[in-house]
Amino acid sequence: MLEVKTPETPSLLEPGMWRQDPYAERYEVPGGGSIVIELLPDDELLIVDVEGGQVGELATFSPEGRPDPGALSHQKLTPAEGLKSILATQEESARQIEAGLKRRGIDIASARAITLFNRDSLAGEEIRFITDRKVICVLSAPGKKMAVDEQFPPTPLVAWIHRSKEQALSAPALPEPLADPEQDFSIKPGTASDLIIRAGEFIQIIDVSGRECSDFLAFSRSQLDHGLERGLDVTTTRSLTGTGYPGPGLYSKFFDQDMQPLIEVIRDTCGRHDAFGLACTSKYYEDLGYFGHPNCSDNLSKAMEPYGVQARPGWPAINFFYNTNIDAQNVMYLDEPWSRPG
Repeated sequence: MLEVKTPETPSLLEPGMWRQDPYAERYEVPGGGSIVIELLPDDELLIVDVEGGQVGELATFSPEGRPDPGALSHQKLTPAEGLKSILATQEESARQIEAGLKRRGIDIASARAITLFNRDSLAGEEIRFITDRKVICVLSAPGKKMAVDEQFPPTPLVAWIHRSKEQALSAPALPEPLADPEQDFSIKPGTASDLIIRAGEFIQIIDVSGRECSDFLAFSRSQLDHGLERGLDVTTTRSLTGTGYPGPGLYSKFFDQDMQPLIEVIRDTCGRHDAFGLACTSKYYEDLGYFGHPNCSDNLSKAMEPYGVQARPGWPAINFFYNTNIDAQNVMYLDEPWSRPG
């Protein structure tokens, strides 16, 4: 007799999306790196040694930037040598953390830290803290580059923050900017904004709360000045790169209809995007019965109107924080976005 097994009830393998629980936040500390997080009274901080054997450091500071060694624990403290060694590397991530500390007025010269875990820690070990006052934490996973005859590579730590429900709920904290921004603005839901980027400048686009749509267009300004609309074209880009969408590395550029590069992707912490259909349209909402509903294509047309770009009922944009693909049956599917807060 054939035994039929009933499927198990689906469950989250790793919760932490802001929309699943707006009071829970998840941060990953890369091996050999650090993160800066802010805690409020009665917040809970849970630190997990995911792979085991990773020593961590937790340094705490007051909102004014002074060391606050007793904010989370009264156990023995040691000089924050791991954090100092990370900052001394002057790698890009270290410079980013150092800039964030300077913006908060924190001087790590006298910083002392709680030592977390040890070389014998098992995978999945946890340490939990609860705050009684506002504190700025620097969580580090120090480690040097591993030699070929060693067995202790630096590995990630994961920090979970469960915010106190006594505090006013706010949006997740933004990651540190990659550099000092010349422009810094938020795009409100249901709207579009335009900006002019010159050759050699960088754009850092952040999904604040996770799983948010982000239709993006780019045009050559010199071509627009001559009355030619030469914008980002996903079909041309796919044909030239042989990929669904560009990513950091060899095939990193978006092209226009004349096969000229417009923008280049240098960092991608999401990994799945939408470059197979149009930005949402008024027809999409009208077919569902929502007449007059704001939509991305109309918003994009309005944003591009000052530049003489002709309006379209549907724009072939790149959506950095959505998730579409073509499956083995030649069907375009839509799935939950991969983007997390920040």
